[in-house]
Amino acid sequence: MYNFDKDTKRKGTNCYKWDVTDDREVIPMWVADMDFQTAPAIIEALKNRVEHGVFGYTKVPDEYYNAITNWFDRRHGWKIEKDWILYTTGVVPAVSVAIKAMTEPGDGVILHTPAYNCFFSSIRNNGCKVVESPLLNDDGHFSIDYKQLETLCSDKSNKVLLLCNPHNPTGRLWTREELQRVYDICHKHKVSIIADEIHCELTYNGERYVPFGTITDDAVILGSPSKAFNIAGLQIANIICKDESMRMRIDKAININEVCDVNPFGVLALMAAYNEGEQWLDELCQYIWGNYQALCRFMAENLPQVKITPLQSTYLVWADCSYLGIKSEELANKLENEGKVKFSPGTMYGDTGEGFLRINIACPRERMMEGLRRMADMFNKIK
Repeated sequence: MYNFDKDTKRKGTNCYKWDVTDDREVIPMWVADMDFQTAPAIIEALKNRVEHGVFGYTKVPDEYYNAITNWFDRRHGWKIEKDWILYTTGVVPAVSVAIKAMTEPGDGVILHTPAYNCFFSSIRNNGCKVVESPLLNDDGHFSIDYKQLETLCSDKSNKVLLLCNPHNPTGRLWTREELQRVYDICHKHKVSIIADEIHCELTYNGERYVPFGTITDDAVILGSPSKAFNIAGLQIANIICKDESMRMRIDKAININEVCDVNPFGVLALMAAYNEGEQWLDELCQYIWGNYQALCRFMAENLPQVKITPLQSTYLVWADCSYLGIKSEELANKLENEGKVKFSPGTMYGDTGEGFLRINIACPRERMMEGLRRMADMFNKIK
C-alpha cells in the first residue's frame, strides 16, 4: 500500500502550483499537477541516474519504445508499432507541432468547449482559427453536439478536430460509440483528428478509457505519463501517428519548433512508470476516487446548490456555481484572496465555462477537505 495521505511540503520548492502566490495561507487546488510523490520505481530510477553525475544529450533507447508499446497493449488493448512514435517535450508542444503539420494559416481547428486553455493559444499561435463546438450540458452530463459538429466539419475551411479524450475540464470519458460517431463525421468531411489523451490513465469506478487509436489508424494521438504519474516537470511526451507521410511532416514541425531534444530524466521516468508503476497507479486512482466521493458528500451536506459534474476521468472536478450569480473569475479571486483557497475560474477554458470552477482534488484528503470547508465558508458569506 502506498501512502497518499503523506503531506509533502511543496511551498518554497519553486513549484508553480504553490509558489505562484506569496500568501502562505492559500491552499492551491487549481493547476493540474498532483501533491503526491510519484511512484517509488520512478524515484529510484532517477536517484540512480543522478548518482552517475553526467547529464549530457540523451539518446532515446529501444527500451523506451518497448515500454510504451507494451503498456498500451497490456493495459488498453491498443497495439502500437515503434515506428509510429515521435517523442517531444510535452503534450502542449505536441499539440502545436501537430497543428503546424496538419494545417495552413487561416484554417479552422474545431474543439469542444469548454476546453483546456492551452488549446486556444496553440491554435492561434499557428495562425489558425479557433472554431468552437460547445458541449451539450444536460443537468451536469456533458455530451457532444453531433449535429453542430457535422455542420462545422462540412465547412471546408475547417481542417482539424482537436479532441480531448478524456475531456478536460469536464472529466468526461468518451465511450467507443461516441468516438466512433465523431470519427465517422470527420472522415465523411475529410477533417483530420488530433486526440490529446494525456489524462487517459486516470479513470474511476470501473470506467475504461478507449484509445482513439483503436477507432482508426488515421488520427494523430498525443500522450504522456506526466499527469498520471505526476512528472510534468520532467518534460516528456509522445506523438503516435501511423501514416508515414504525416509522421514526416510532424517530425519536421518538431524540429522547426525546436522541441526535439528531451532530458534523460524524462526518458527514464517514462520507462519506470510503464514498466513498474502499474500497482501504484491503480492505488492512486482508488485514492482519488475516494477524494471525489468525499467531495460529493461534503457538497451535498454543505453546498447542495453547487452542481458537481460526474467525474469519470482526470482529477479535476467541474463545479457549476452559477446559482451565486457571480462571474467565475470574480468568484475565483474572492476565494483566493478572502477564502484562502485557489481554484481555476471556468472562463479560463472559454466563455462556455462561465459560472463554473475547476477544482483539483489530487492532494491528501484532509487538505482537500480543508479547502472545501474554506469554499463553503466563503459561499455562505456571499449568499
